[in-house]
Amino acid sequence: MVGVHEEELLAVARDASWAAATELRARFGQRARGVQVKSTPTDLVSEADVRAESAIREVLERRRPGDAILGEEGGATGEGEVRWLVDPLDGTINFLFGIPAFAVSIACEDRVGTIVGVVLDPIREECFAATRSGDATLNDEPIHASDAADLATAMVATGFGYDALVRARQAAVLARVLPRVRDIRRVGAAALDLAWCASGRFDAYYERGVQAWDVAAGALIASRAGLEIRRLDADGEDAPGIVAAPRAIVDELVGLVG
Repeated sequence: MVGVHEEELLAVARDASWAAATELRARFGQRARGVQVKSTPTDLVSEADVRAESAIREVLERRRPGDAILGEEGGATGEGEVRWLVDPLDGTINFLFGIPAFAVSIACEDRVGTIVGVVLDPIREECFAATRSGDATLNDEPIHASDAADLATAMVATGFGYDALVRARQAAVLARVLPRVRDIRRVGAAALDLAWCASGRFDAYYERGVQAWDVAAGALIASRAGLEIRRLDADGEDAPGIVAAPRAIVDELVGLVG
């Protein structure tokens, strides 16, 4: 019964993701509308974010009317035994600048943890998915993460915050990490970073300051693909964060970024 329940939730997550993708693809490459500033002048939200989340909520409210939802744009609504974590457009800045690197991220969780997760790249039509007891997949085909055993040859992804002081601290961490790895990549979408780690495009990923809706789906997918997921606790002025890496190098990477 558990597997059936997971597959039902995964089907809902997929449908909701594609509903959001329809809104995003219709607007990508056009002059952005309804752009507003959020936490800082570099932290933006657009009409596309809002419309995409509305499309997701419509699917969830129709298919799962008793569930709670936590969305990046619409906040928390409803109460229920499970909660949906929704990022309708992870990579808003990329989207607004016409850079085709953004995703829809949807996860569903209960008191134990994340049950299902979907990260959908609308441009490449790549749908990364996983359930708590199943395999990680890309367009329904199983995927496997890197088994890198040496941090010195690892391709590591990361991201940066919007606040200037936060970025200064992140730059100091980057200065420690960069000489110790093969190279660093900064795509600008945490959900894609984790999904690409799950499929072996990156070996590892770390970032502080991410929100639950940014990483819930991607972390489950990466975990089911074989990576270790470590949570970084808040430390002084540093926000909580996440590390995803192969078992052989995760401790060394956490030591550098933690």
